Amino acid sequence: MKRWVALPLLLVPVLVAVLTTRATGAPSAAERGKYLVTICGCWDCHTPHKPGPKGIEPDRELWLAGHQASLTMPPAPTLPEGPWRVSAAGTLTAWAGPWGTSFSANLTPDPETGLGEWSEAEFIAAIRTGRHAGTGRPILPPMPIGAISQMTDEDLAAVFAYLKTVKPIKNRVPDPVPPAGK
Repeated sequence: MKRWVALPLLLVPVLVAVLTTRATGAPSAAERGKYLVTICGCWDCHTPHKPGPKGIEPDRELWLAGHQASLTMPPAPTLPEGPWRVSAAGTLTAWAGPWGTSFSANLTPDPETGLGEWSEAEFIAAIRTGRHAGTGRPILPPMPIGAISQMTDEDLAAVFAYLKTVKPIKNRVPDPVPPAGK
């Protein structure tokens, strides 16, 4: 009989911990992911920019949709010899350099053109390996794969959880263009 009385007393600290965590508003995985996407600046390259009253600003209607499929880019400018090696589109979604031309990926959960069919494991593998879906083509600059690959699995899972909550946008990003002569 004493054991049955003691059991509820042992569960009280667990119950208090659970209720305290909920009461303090500990963030969900998606909320933490939103925070990480914000402070890491993912939106800065994966959301097209447009002219605004203070210069270019992110287009909130295309949040994390990547380079717009409707924006056909001319060949990247040829830069003169010297220290300048990279050029960028005004949308900040197309970049050209020694690697060729790369376009920011659609990170929305659209099943055809975004991450909608990706698993969390594929997303984490892509960041860890620097390869599309963990096994495909290389993820090209300016993606800071060296830095982001240092995030914990928990943080990457949180980022993926957040990306699954944003508005799906159908936007097939162009394939990268190899450098001239390659």
